[in-house]
Amino acid sequence: MTPLTPSDIAPPFGAYSHGILAPAGGHLVVTSGQLALATDGTVPDDARRQADLCLSNIAAILAEAGAGPRHIIRLNAYVTDRAHFLDYMAARDAWLDAAGVAVRPASTLLIVSGFTREEFLVEVEATAWLPGG
Repeated sequence: MTPLTPSDIAPPFGAYSHGILAPAGGHLVVTSGQLALATDGTVPDDARRQADLCLSNIAAILAEAGAGPRHIIRLNAYVTDRAHFLDYMAARDAWLDAAGVAVRPASTLLIVSGFTREEFLVEVEATAWLPGG
């Protein structure tokens, strides 16, 4: 994958790429938005742990397709308050660092009014590109 970072626009606001060019020939993997719902039905009570769980769920979905964090070309995240965006970004950056992701995916972060249940603070969805025909 090739990061797209034009020199005639402002640099990214965080650890992400403005765009990603994926080579021809491959499979697109798209996840639904993942909320911080553990397998036992519990929801962490802080934004950082929720973001960690959302990203862990995404990793599990990608693994089903034979992909991993290094295959992500775009992350979309939603938080319920501006106070949560730093926790999300810290979780995202640590997760990508731990996976050895050199080319940071394109990224969007939105502040939203809420999710299906009040205790959810973060939702994350991913688009990945897996090489192969």
